[in-house]
Amino acid sequence: MNKDVVIVGAGPAGIFTALEMIKKGSKQSILLVEKGQAIENRRCPKHLTQKCVSCKPYCHITTGFSGAGAFSDGKLSLSCEVGGDLPSLIGADVAQETIAYADSIYLEFGADQHVEGIGNTEAVKRIRKRAISAGLRLVDCPIRHMGTEKAQGIYLAIEHYLQEHGVEMLFGFECTNLLLDGAVCRGVSITNGKISYDVHAKRTVVATGRRGADWLEHICAEHGIAHEPGTVDIGVRVEVRNEVMEEVNEVLYESKLIGYPQPFKNKVRTFCQNPGGFVSQENYDNDLAVVNGHSYKELKSNNTNLAILCSHNFNVPFNQPIAYAQKVGELTNMLGAGHILVQRFGDILDGKRTWQKELSQSNIKPTLPDAVAGDITAAMPYRAMTNIINFIQAMDIVVPGFASIETLLYSPELKFYSNRVKMDANFCTSIEGLHCLGDSSGWTRGLMMASVMGVLMGRRIVEAEA
Repeated sequence: MNKDVVIVGAGPAGIFTALEMIKKGSKQSILLVEKGQAIENRRCPKHLTQKCVSCKPYCHITTGFSGAGAFSDGKLSLSCEVGGDLPSLIGADVAQETIAYADSIYLEFGADQHVEGIGNTEAVKRIRKRAISAGLRLVDCPIRHMGTEKAQGIYLAIEHYLQEHGVEMLFGFECTNLLLDGAVCRGVSITNGKISYDVHAKRTVVATGRRGADWLEHICAEHGIAHEPGTVDIGVRVEVRNEVMEEVNEVLYESKLIGYPQPFKNKVRTFCQNPGGFVSQENYDNDLAVVNGHSYKELKSNNTNLAILCSHNFNVPFNQPIAYAQKVGELTNMLGAGHILVQRFGDILDGKRTWQKELSQSNIKPTLPDAVAGDITAAMPYRAMTNIINFIQAMDIVVPGFASIETLLYSPELKFYSNRVKMDANFCTSIEGLHCLGDSSGWTRGLMMASVMGVLMGRRIVEAEA
């Protein structure tokens, strides 16, 4: 099979590469290869089973057209200060300009016009003052909230647009290897388990998302593609009553707070805040269950959830940060018999596990009903757990009641984007004809920055075509 461009992974980075090529009038043939299914065929059965059934061969929440984006909270961060390190590669001005452009594309396909987290200047000042007194930094970031259910419709419209404009899509196929001729990439090998193809292409774009970060790390090591260990995030998802987060939810919608708590001074941050949201489970390869959060536009709970993530940077001789985070997750899963663990913050401070009876008597009712009450400290590394505890106590100054006895902590929350592929500002790797985008590349975190990287990649390809 011969194509001008083959894109591996139909997450935001891959989607926006193809989309921008079309919008710029490219005549090149494009093949989009996706391990999962078309968005209309992605279905999580949990609403029927009331518990995760570990779908095989992959989790429909994390895999398929639009990646985890279609089933996530669907929030677009509109500031280049949020979403990874891409601005350091391409420049902050270019990043911010492209965010505005990518945002206009989302609006074109049906995203909500309303932007959260703007205005309320005096209220923001009060929250910032409390953050400063707690030793935390509040990052201003307007948010366009598509919503979990609305995001699926937006990405469905984009999928149909791509198909109508000649983009060929192969669903249910995964990439097994790159086709290399010395230091030149000639395409990819793909299979659906029954049929295998070698796809020969002038340009190969790998955009496999967080789920594909581990695979890409192995590919880089196998073929000598220049890369380096990056940051790995290990943490928990915290859930409190909406009443506790009421001011922050109304003023900021999503509070992005960063701190460097004693004694280790590692970077700890909040991420993916979901007012009235639901804690969810996602399954990665090797039956690894991780926790996440969803936020719908219409359906609301009595709780707010958010992630607290501790960043770990490793040096020689260790160079497997993704494997490290996976081991933490596996140990936590073992304690929860394959399920997500949940523990009350007060029980952590008291050095005891949480029992199901105690959860049933609390003001906070877990929105992940099949989470198992237990002891997350038995699996969480001491350094990470200490950082998280101290950060939560600092958060209590910003949001009084956040560090209450009944506050729930779910584990494991892991972010797999630690492999950093070395590239120039045109996203060219050390292998000619190979480009790596999105969260799997180690340069972005989240929907918007991955979309931005795709837009810029699409432009680069079209410019080279002219």
